[in-house]
Amino acid sequence: MATEPSPPGSPQRRYRAACPNCGAPVEFRSAASAFAVCGFCRSTIVREGQALRKIGESAELFDDHTPLQLGVSGSVQGDGFTLVGRLQYRYAQGTWNEWHAFFDNGRSGWLSEDNGAYVLGFDEPLAEAPPLQEKLFVGMTPTVGGKRWSVASVTTARLIAAQGELPGEPNTKGAFVVADLRSAGGEVGTLDYSRSGQPVWSVGRSVVLDELKLAGVSDDTEQTAKTMAGRAVECPNCGASLEVTLATTQSIVCSQCRSVIDLSQGVGGDLHHYQQMNSLEPLIPLGTVGHIRLGKKAPARPWQVVGYVERCELPEDSDDEVSYWREYLLYHRTAGFAFLIDAEDGWSWSAPITGAPEQSGDKVKYQDVGYRKLYTYTGQVTYVLGEFYWQLEREQKTYNTDYQSGTKRLNREETRSGPDSEVVWSAGETLDATEVAKAFKLAPDQAQAMARDVTPSAGGSSMIGKVIFWMVVVIVLLMIFRCSSGDNCSDIRSTYGSASQEYQSCVRSNSSGSRSGGGSFGGFSSGGGHK
Repeated sequence: MATEPSPPGSPQRRYRAACPNCGAPVEFRSAASAFAVCGFCRSTIVREGQALRKIGESAELFDDHTPLQLGVSGSVQGDGFTLVGRLQYRYAQGTWNEWHAFFDNGRSGWLSEDNGAYVLGFDEPLAEAPPLQEKLFVGMTPTVGGKRWSVASVTTARLIAAQGELPGEPNTKGAFVVADLRSAGGEVGTLDYSRSGQPVWSVGRSVVLDELKLAGVSDDTEQTAKTMAGRAVECPNCGASLEVTLATTQSIVCSQCRSVIDLSQGVGGDLHHYQQMNSLEPLIPLGTVGHIRLGKKAPARPWQVVGYVERCELPEDSDDEVSYWREYLLYHRTAGFAFLIDAEDGWSWSAPITGAPEQSGDKVKYQDVGYRKLYTYTGQVTYVLGEFYWQLEREQKTYNTDYQSGTKRLNREETRSGPDSEVVWSAGETLDATEVAKAFKLAPDQAQAMARDVTPSAGGSSMIGKVIFWMVVVIVLLMIFRCSSGDNCSDIRSTYGSASQEYQSCVRSNSSGSRSGGGSFGGFSSGGGHK
């Protein structure tokens, strides 16, 4: 096995030898790494002293158009690293990547995807016995590594492919459980049960790619356009061409027929999709860019509207008042994703947080601020437009709790998909409607429609004011209809009628929630994320 000096600043030496299967060169940058995947024949190789031995074969990587790649370098607090390996996982909601980051000081870490953002973590030893995987459930608060955690997700996953240099043997032989834990200090803990014996335990924090000073990630417009062209697909319902603009997109809505297409399993072959009712266009059009400050300490950034969601609270009784709200998915190249929320009680913004607030009865504490509980309710998606970094399902339900502290907002949102579930906390603040209208440069009539207190005026009211009022009325009626008569009862409604006892019983049996008024304070969950 040949050796050569490592890059300046690194105490390690590179090891290179021929693949025992095809003869192609296989490189080990870290002396601590014992496994690698040949880039030519995909053989999984173990290093035994100065010899290489084939122990298996990795499947071909799923082309998810991640902006990262092997060889990308960066730094964290002055410590340089290089991405030398990659593990690609699949679960019920799609795929995610974990990148093996080898640091110049010899340490190995993992740069992992997390709800449209990233987490940088490191494996840590466990002094005590970890929780049994069959005993884990979302919401429990175990002590792991001497610290109290909140379980955010328990997911059944499968490693579908590996690439490059790895610190441990990849398990490509079956499904296993991965649990995400969150701490009050903003940390992410991961219990990986993919290996026999004790699970692998890692701890990390949220990072922004722009802060990692990455080199090797192309920002070239032509290259970006070429990458996105590789994801061009036709709508499986009407045949219209769909333009995918974000590398993280898992679902997209056809601009012609409004069908929702699932891209989480790849763009080739049969694409899962469902059709939805047409609705009025959002007040802020898709593609609009607004310079707005999301947080008092944050700078005003150019946020682009890439997605739009209409949601409602499922009423306990058909006679109950229906609460509804609308969410705009915002995207910024380096800051990631956030949500602009238009609810009955006004406008606000929200973004997923890495940690989990400390809970005590009906109160929670986050970043030294106490919040009181407002509502617990079940939400349902009624209409969507644009692109989303999570997989969308027909009439997708979320189980929410809202908290408030002055102008600050917190939301706990749980999503369930088969045996898997996940809890995502989001934090944000209220916004003035005029501030939103100004940031996105909306016309005066659009800005007037954004106010939540639009009412008909007496005497000499203008025609445009009346038009705006009736537009709002129509939006409310459409959303209430969709919320109270979903597809679960559509067959009964068409047979017996919407006023029948059979239909009303069906609606009641499919409803839950317990609040009145208000709107969601939370951003929508991806239903997966970092594992």
